[in-house]
Amino acid sequence: MVYSVLAFLTWGIADLFYKKGNVEEKKYNDIKTGIIVGIIMGIYATVYLIVKQVEIDFIELLKYLPVSLCYISSMIIGYKGLKYIELSLSSPIQNTSGVITSLLLIVFFKDLLPPLAYTAFILIFVSIFSIYLMEKKENRNFELNFQKKKFSLLAIILPICYCILDGLGTFLDALYLDKFEIISEDMALVAYEYTFLIFAFICLIYLKYKKEKIHIIKEKNKLLAALFETIGQFFYIFAMSNNSTISATIVGSYCVLSMLLSRIFLKEKLSLKKYIAIFSTILGIIVLLFLDV
Repeated sequence: MVYSVLAFLTWGIADLFYKKGNVEEKKYNDIKTGIIVGIIMGIYATVYLIVKQVEIDFIELLKYLPVSLCYISSMIIGYKGLKYIELSLSSPIQNTSGVITSLLLIVFFKDLLPPLAYTAFILIFVSIFSIYLMEKKENRNFELNFQKKKFSLLAIILPICYCILDGLGTFLDALYLDKFEIISEDMALVAYEYTFLIFAFICLIYLKYKKEKIHIIKEKNKLLAALFETIGQFFYIFAMSNNSTISATIVGSYCVLSMLLSRIFLKEKLSLKKYIAIFSTILGIIVLLFLDV
């Protein structure tokens, strides 16, 4: 479960930098974020292949393509969603996918877990979803933007689409890496990151067509987000290869960390009720970690 915790930490930090690097006024911000993430992942995958002396298998890349496309699609939707809704509001909606994936694995594969594990799943799901409900009720900017059709639709639909696609990707990862062992951890990591690199090149061509420039070196927040995203992906792959049912929920709950970081660095407001919900989520994670020892 060490990998699950490390993925939880690194993706929580990445979430913070995603928010800082995505400002609504900047054009094509979501596409530029995807480009930077793809380039960083491509560089890392190349170094990983050389250091670990892994031979790339293009058939394996194609096998993993459905999973890669689910994740890349969800991430681009997530980047776009950050424009229209605060991080503290979007992350809870998106990150309920982890619990949903765990429950799907329990249903389809009849995983037998201690009763306390199911209690932890419910506690995490209820806590995360309650954070969203509280933020929606209390956030004045959201309520003002909600009155505008553009914001009302995108602010709600985008995080839900992210949740569905990310949940599907996580479910497929559980099948590929844990349940059926269709692909190795090394190839899953490389396949995803090279697919993201290809996507980044396509986006670069699109920006070139639109005559839009991207100054990667100047995008410090996006670069830091991409770096932590890539590190987290390494931990995530190995986390999902061992007890994916529990790992999916732990990793998927990283929004509570990003919320705490957003409170500290972005001055986003958190009420006492939200703190209770956050620590209830953390309590659920601790229970799952204890059960998996």
